[in-house]
Amino acid sequence: MKRLLTVLAVALCLTGAAAESAGVPLPEGYPPAYARIIEAARQEGTLSIYSATDASEAAPLIREFEATYPGVRVEYADQNSTEIYSRFIAEVAAGQGTADLVWSSAMDLQVKLIHDGYAQAYASPEKPNLPGWAVWKDAGYGVTAEPLVIAYNKRLMPAEDVPRTRADLERLLRAKKDFYRGKVASYDPERSGVGFLFISQDVQLSQDTWRLVEAMAGTEPRLYTSTGAMMERLVSGEHLLVYNMIGSYALRRQKQDPSVGIVFPADFTLTLSRIAFIPTEARHPNAAKLFLDFLLSKRGQRLLAGRDMAPVRTDVDTTGVPMPPAGQVRAIRLGPQLLTHLDPLTRLRFLKQWKRIVRGR
Repeated sequence: MKRLLTVLAVALCLTGAAAESAGVPLPEGYPPAYARIIEAARQEGTLSIYSATDASEAAPLIREFEATYPGVRVEYADQNSTEIYSRFIAEVAAGQGTADLVWSSAMDLQVKLIHDGYAQAYASPEKPNLPGWAVWKDAGYGVTAEPLVIAYNKRLMPAEDVPRTRADLERLLRAKKDFYRGKVASYDPERSGVGFLFISQDVQLSQDTWRLVEAMAGTEPRLYTSTGAMMERLVSGEHLLVYNMIGSYALRRQKQDPSVGIVFPADFTLTLSRIAFIPTEARHPNAAKLFLDFLLSKRGQRLLAGRDMAPVRTDVDTTGVPMPPAGQVRAIRLGPQLLTHLDPLTRLRFLKQWKRIVRGR
């Protein structure tokens, strides 16, 4: 028995030495065996990521990761959430290989891919530091906890018009329909995965959402798949108000441009989480594990907070990242309940009602 324990101890020491010899110390609190993942990732050399997070927002995180793990180069492709889903499914079907990590804010589409067996289980060493709602099947990990906001142009929108609740917004758009014609924007649920997720979650929390959609329809709203495009048109004055914008983008732009105003709806403020998983067919699974753990570590979470993406961890200082009062937050929880609206018939009925109200057909 003593001999067996000695052999195991030596093996662990050698494993740790392999990582140290590559100039990469073990993250604090990680088991010695993690050195094998570090060394295997270094041998893989490359990490392919499909993400709905803009490359400019992820750049500091990627630079820090590559500096921490020299020899692992990140290939980062940012696309909208629906494009990520379609591309991933097509590549898997074609057997041509796909990304090593998929990271998207379309929580329901991510859950569907995990549910359908496209993700591999991995018990991250950071799992004990995460809230229970942010981990599903040891395969899907929520990385952020970001509010959805009403963003508006403070320079051009009358101060007395700024809504504090969805009911306020509905009344405003009915009363000043002509003034706001073409001036309201939101995501397109027909073409945007996050757009469908956000509006379907709104309806799930309150059927009065359909009354708001009806009021928005009266203003002939502009619908987008890109957060960046909406933000640019808001700042330019082409639009005065954006409904259900991902808050991190608005908060980031507000620091550069004081004309951007932000409202956390007081009736309820949805919060989303950008979900990451490692595909079962990942060609560089060890590099993917390193990056996922880095995302979930205190260091990675601080870097996200620095880009106004509120961290999912509760032990990370979020000073300087405005957040709604806890009592009005409604988190979109990671789990199988997100599959409900992705049922083909349920989705079709939902979008038919949306089109009937917004497009008159």
